[in-house]
Amino acid sequence: MIRIGILGDIGSGKSYVAKAFGYPVFNADNEVGKIYKTNKKIFLKLNKSLPKHIQTFPINKFEITKAILENKINLKKIIKIVHTEVRKKMNVFLRKNRNKKFIIMDIPLLLENKINTKKDVLIFVQTKKLDVLKRLKKRKNYNNQLINKFKKIQLPLDYKKKKSHFIIKNNFTKNIKKDVKTILKIMKT
Repeated sequence: MIRIGILGDIGSGKSYVAKAFGYPVFNADNEVGKIYKTNKKIFLKLNKSLPKHIQTFPINKFEITKAILENKINLKKIIKIVHTEVRKKMNVFLRKNRNKKFIIMDIPLLLENKINTKKDVLIFVQTKKLDVLKRLKKRKNYNNQLINKFKKIQLPLDYKKKKSHFIIKNNFTKNIKKDVKTILKIMKT
């Protein structure tokens, strides 16, 4: 199995590129959403750690956002609790797909949390900042302060780009599929 890690800025289209490969995708953001909706154990841990903020189950993303914006220590507490569970889900995904030729890892903090291995193929999704901003503003839960908090815990984009084996320029057109095919062709040889 070859693990492909997708890197890039918030709103750069990493998930879209990940799906374009046509292989199993582990999407960490989706897993976090499922955890908030279904995992009572994580709710209890978050409630214990942040009782003033996390009070309802399923976990309300508004409560999470409020906690993060109030205090940067709260973000660290949330990450410590939630990422442990996400990592478990990732390990289940890896075991389940161990016989696949490729698997795609759409994990925003892949490098930051040292989840990648030296054998992983890293692909950087490069997008114009203006395009990213337009896309982010279209999201129903757009919050510039929250996005800036998340960017502060991420490695610089230049570093991620330098670490990557391939770069896909995402202008949100069908060119992505062509670039993905090219990359897969190179990796299969």
